[in-house]
Amino acid sequence: MDIQHLKYFVEVAKQKNFTKASQILLVSQPSISKMIKSLEDELKVTLLDRSERKIELTDAGVIVYEQALKILQSVEGVYASVNELIHVKKGTVKLGLMPTTGVLLFPNILAGFKKEYPQIDIQMVEYNGKQLKLKVEEGDIDLGITVRPVASDFESIPLLSEELVVLVDSEHELVERESVRLSDLKDESFILLTEDYALHDVVQQACMQSGFEPTVAYKSSLWDLIGEMVTTKLGISLIPRSMVSRFNNRNVHAISISDPRIEWELVLIYKKSKYLSFAARAFIEYIQSNKL
Repeated sequence: MDIQHLKYFVEVAKQKNFTKASQILLVSQPSISKMIKSLEDELKVTLLDRSERKIELTDAGVIVYEQALKILQSVEGVYASVNELIHVKKGTVKLGLMPTTGVLLFPNILAGFKKEYPQIDIQMVEYNGKQLKLKVEEGDIDLGITVRPVASDFESIPLLSEELVVLVDSEHELVERESVRLSDLKDESFILLTEDYALHDVVQQACMQSGFEPTVAYKSSLWDLIGEMVTTKLGISLIPRSMVSRFNNRNVHAISISDPRIEWELVLIYKKSKYLSFAARAFIEYIQSNKL
């Protein structure tokens, strides 16, 4: 068993497909198959269930996959440490953002960081909140901007806290109100983000704590579509206050929630056990000293 065996196995497990893994690794499919078969022979177990079109891990495969991720991350840490000694103040930060977060919060921060560290590249990718946590967990990205709560195996740095508000159509009976209690909305139809998004759970839990289960009329992964559905009186939605400006050109109105105040808390997260490069640490320190 060597690092190459584990690297090939992990990529096939992630992609659940030999062809896709070979394209990413730039290695022929037969070579990858041979490597993984050799690993299975050495361990005397079957790691991959190849009986269906979509490859799945066996019970033994799950164990090996979890351990292989740790080993590969440790090896990556060795290379990163040595590279850091050679290339001071150089490097790359892989940063995960939730949709719209970058536009709303980060232009000035990123511009300032780039000015101070011109040789550090920031590679940004978008994921929903739950995907983002998984990507940080698996080591695919260094840092992530997501929403509380986060698991205990992450370090989290508070960035921003803002209230959720009720988005209603311009002819809604509540439109003249400056604020409402969440319990006042128990008979409304809600338009929520899908379960993939952390905000979905925040809204569901807040409603349950206020004594009712929200009636969900529609779910969407698209903010603009949620705004359109509110406009056409299909329901109401709960959104972060910073998102209200996104719907200024539509016939919608935002109302504060007086009880309880529901916080949407953005945090910067990274995995506690993962080695952080100079570039990633520099970005964290910059964020901490330049609050949003």
